[in-house]
Amino acid sequence: MRKRILSYLLCGLLLVTGVCGCGATQQTDGTTDVTVEIQVQSSIEDENLENITEETVATTAQVQDISELTIADISSMELVADMKIGWNLGNTLDATGGIGISSEWAWGNPKTTQEMIDAILEQGFNVIRIPVTWDGHFGAAPEYKIHDVWLARVKEVVDYAYNRGAYVILNMHHEEWHFPSEENKDAASVQLATLWTQIANYFKDYDEHLIFEGLNEPRKKGTAVEWNGGDKEGRDVVNHFAQVFVDTVRATGGNNTLRHLMVTGYAASSDRKALEAIVLPDDDKLIVSVHAYTPYNFALNTAGTSSWDIDKDTRDIDTVMNTIQDLFLSKGIPVIIGEFGAMNKDNEAERVEWVTYYLTKAKEIGVPCIWWDNNAFTGNGENFGLLDRRNLTFPYPNLVDAMISAVK
Repeated sequence: MRKRILSYLLCGLLLVTGVCGCGATQQTDGTTDVTVEIQVQSSIEDENLENITEETVATTAQVQDISELTIADISSMELVADMKIGWNLGNTLDATGGIGISSEWAWGNPKTTQEMIDAILEQGFNVIRIPVTWDGHFGAAPEYKIHDVWLARVKEVVDYAYNRGAYVILNMHHEEWHFPSEENKDAASVQLATLWTQIANYFKDYDEHLIFEGLNEPRKKGTAVEWNGGDKEGRDVVNHFAQVFVDTVRATGGNNTLRHLMVTGYAASSDRKALEAIVLPDDDKLIVSVHAYTPYNFALNTAGTSSWDIDKDTRDIDTVMNTIQDLFLSKGIPVIIGEFGAMNKDNEAERVEWVTYYLTKAKEIGVPCIWWDNNAFTGNGENFGLLDRRNLTFPYPNLVDAMISAVK
């Protein structure tokens, strides 16, 4: 471990001083070089500075000595074992279509506040996943410089949970540039590395309570293989992206040499074919991310059923948990179900029974689950709302109670 830390610290130093090495020039497939440059954020240039303080914006490019690390050197299995139940800040920092930090409320959700995060944590949740869309918040190639004001706002929201002692998963979400094809692989790898170099440096001083998640649901959008586990090309390129992500973060040095990283297979699918195809980078602090809204007709299909019966509807949940146990946990590889949930169909009693079974099975194998909350409660869409963010209330208290009870 010490040898690996020294190696990454040296690479980070080389990057900062402008000399290519280790993570600065990464050979991805034996023929193509991926150049990564440190992007040090030092000031806010965006004019939309409301509620952003100078302290929030401050960053450092200092390469730390091992003795200065402030992150615990524990295994990812130990880290995951301390997680109970999580909550996604969905359709918020990952929203698209807005301008500047107004993107946060472009999809109709209110600006995130400390009080919202407090309300979740006070219920007993101890993991907050923060999906972030960086697309639209960075400049042109080749620098892809992330706007300082966006980094500062993301940090502010991260700190709402991090400063309360919760685990925070910082994620790259709803990006449009990383289509996993051989044709796009090299260009997307450069962009992925350049963006994650900036993000990793910006949050370098955070301890093990901050986890980076490289990509959300990398897939061939708009194709026949988008949601069915993908094809070999797509799955292989997604594995390549995972390697680029891990190498990039490690090369930034400091606490990032020991940071726990979440990697995903094709589309973050729970399909066995997609999970079997995952090839993890050679690194001892990795967590596999899986998304599982299951059974589909009950949990995710708006035209599906509102009924769930514990005597006859457990097969799909059992299959997911058994697959995770077989492919990963039995080999000492931790897993987090980064997104799960069952949308509201005026069926709180059925959802209570479903979530109790789901979380009980997940707890039995040591897999924490993170509810997808998009703050939607009514209408014909995907109503996964748990916390009413405007009123700071929980419209389905029995559902929340069942979730917390199942993981105690």
